[in-house]
Amino acid sequence: MAPARPRRLPPAVHRSVPRPRPVRRRRPQPWNSSSLESGRGVRAAVRRTSHTVKHLAGSSPARSALTAFALVSAVFTALLSLPFAARDGHPTPLHDAMFTAVSAVSVTGLTTVNTAEHWSTLGHVIILVAIQIGGLGILSMASLLTLAVSRHLGVRSKLLTQEGGMTTGHVGEVGKLLRVVVVTVLTAELILTALMAPRFIAEAGSLGRGLWHAVFYAISSFNNAGFVLHPDGLESFAHEPYLLTLIAVGVFVGALGFPVVLVLMQKGWRYSQWNLHTKLTVEVTLILLALGAVFIWLFEHTNPNTLGPMTGGEQIGQSLFASVMTRSGGFSVIDVNAQTSETLLLTDALMFVGGGSASTAGGIKVTTLAVMFLAIVAEARGDKEVTVHGRTIAPESLRVAIAVLALGATLVLVATLVVLAMTTEQLQRPLFEAISAFATCGLSTGLSAELPPAGVYVLTGLMFAGRVGTITFAAALALRQRRVLYRYPVERPILG
Repeated sequence: MAPARPRRLPPAVHRSVPRPRPVRRRRPQPWNSSSLESGRGVRAAVRRTSHTVKHLAGSSPARSALTAFALVSAVFTALLSLPFAARDGHPTPLHDAMFTAVSAVSVTGLTTVNTAEHWSTLGHVIILVAIQIGGLGILSMASLLTLAVSRHLGVRSKLLTQEGGMTTGHVGEVGKLLRVVVVTVLTAELILTALMAPRFIAEAGSLGRGLWHAVFYAISSFNNAGFVLHPDGLESFAHEPYLLTLIAVGVFVGALGFPVVLVLMQKGWRYSQWNLHTKLTVEVTLILLALGAVFIWLFEHTNPNTLGPMTGGEQIGQSLFASVMTRSGGFSVIDVNAQTSETLLLTDALMFVGGGSASTAGGIKVTTLAVMFLAIVAEARGDKEVTVHGRTIAPESLRVAIAVLALGATLVLVATLVVLAMTTEQLQRPLFEAISAFATCGLSTGLSAELPPAGVYVLTGLMFAGRVGTITFAAALALRQRRVLYRYPVERPILG
């Protein structure tokens, strides 16, 4: 019998014994530990709020923009309703405070009370802050909505990129884009303030008051707000070409739009290097400016209540100034009610068009008008595509232009009908006031101050819709992406 083999023991398993972790001694909390805990809570709340805002902005940027402007308008409405905001120390009625707040935030310039006489100095400061926040918010909102469309749509982002003009390298960098917007706006306002200050100091006879007027009018003009600090508006400066020229230049540059200003800063006057949006905006703006000035002079140069008593040079200057103000400036040297019916109708048309996209100007925008005109020309020639400057306009851009035009016309029509039903006025003044509110222009026949509170609320809603409605509406259309896997048979209805 063979001897039994010895059993082999399994190799020893060497397990690494974990080293004991060093015990961290907690530092003794200072006597104000509650404040530290509250600080951590505040930071956590800020992070949660920031995350929520980013989520909302990413999921629905158009809704976020509407909500933000509504909240800002509500805050300034509350501030202007307080007794210290009025010169007499009494609370301002809600409809007047809301109208002024929305007018300032939307940089419109329409008022139901005399800005210089009703509001106190603190009230003027509140209005100026609202104008500045509103102007920066409009430019930032248009830029960020364009960025949202670019991130969501990829190649199709060219639609709103072309409509908004954001075709520069700053689109992909939110922080840098916003910094460029803020620095550009503040620099332009600072230059205007420095140029206006000597004249206002001489007019006021006081350094502090003159500087305050210069700051106010610089911000009001560049943001196309149209608010004034003089009881008679700019009528006392009717024969001051230097000051009127500065205000007109501020309005003109602000109405071009930040994308155009940025391209001009980068490319200068090298026309061949401009993008299509810049070319269309500058061309159409100059054409409307020249045509407006010519026709205003033709209609008013014999009117004894407007341009009639002036010299030839003054008539030309005032015609150019009035044409610039229809871009959305809202400043007026001549009494609007003294103008002829032809001038009022022309002003209605120019206000409805407004200024450039992604600018502080209102209206349906000059690029919308350009796209519509080019489409009509292409249809008349029998061309299948809309082309200009060696570029083809995307069909989506044409659909957005049609939608924005239809929305604007519908809002003006409904508001005019409501105001007509509330008053005994004829069509001219309610139509003028409704277009001025929708286009956030600020030119007025004085009807806003004569309306009952219900009519004031109607125009307030129209200003809000005209300012943020068209931008967010265009962005919402561009953000909608519905894929259809089938096509219906094509048929052509009879048109015209």
